[in-house]
Amino acid sequence: MPVPSLLAVFAHPDDESLSAGGVLARQASAGARTAVVTATRSADTARAGELAEALRLLAAGPPRMLGYADSRVPHSAPGRPRWCDAPLDEAVGELVAHLRDFRPEIVVTHDAYGGLTGHEDHVHTHRVTVLAAHAAGLERLYPEAGQPWQPKALYVSTHPHQAVRTWGAHLALAGKALRTVPDEHVTATVDVTPWLDRKIAAILAHRTEVTRGAAPGLVAALTAPERHHLLGTEYYTRHDLPPQAPPDRSPPLNRPQRHTEAVTPCRRGAPH
Repeated sequence: MPVPSLLAVFAHPDDESLSAGGVLARQASAGARTAVVTATRSADTARAGELAEALRLLAAGPPRMLGYADSRVPHSAPGRPRWCDAPLDEAVGELVAHLRDFRPEIVVTHDAYGGLTGHEDHVHTHRVTVLAAHAAGLERLYPEAGQPWQPKALYVSTHPHQAVRTWGAHLALAGKALRTVPDEHVTATVDVTPWLDRKIAAILAHRTEVTRGAAPGLVAALTAPERHHLLGTEYYTRHDLPPQAPPDRSPPLNRPQRHTEAVTPCRRGAPH
């Protein structure tokens, strides 16, 4: 049976490796088509080059960049609006074009709370991706974006409350708050330890973030056992997308169930 194709949509270069690097590597190793859409940074920046290297390590193809500015770093895409300020209809239409071009069976993105750090760009990426995943299959929406294509399922990368015990001390040292969900909201717990070396290499390919002590820098400072403990499992919540195949035919990551989440508005904060 063919392995379902997967398109990941994340806010910043490095989010794809930190949040879903294991699943991207796993799907590619099994022969699936995989790709990543990144909402922010222009294609001529250093971080775009680092993203290309990370995706090469994950076998996820060349970058697909929407080219908006990081909401906390406006100079990251000169002349373009901040991601959170972009017209919503325009942003959704751009992502619909990528969905119809790549035609994935599974879409992966941030959860509605912005992951552990709650970055407003993460939250907005969730909002845009949910809308685009529904719109992509509707022929009367964004007809200029290509032939309709309906993904079977949307998985949001998340962390259960139990992750506080795992990540809490490390993020507390970095002065970051933790945003997690009740454990029962997690519907796919994926052991990615067989692909952990590739995931770590992809994270560390984001050298700019390693140097400035962002999340890849925290990973760089971990011991091998700590990396295994903190990064060897990925957590997801599944959203089914209409029209959908019967439940037993929809491609699972790991015995998925249905769950919906609220969306919170964009907020300004410290640089990502």
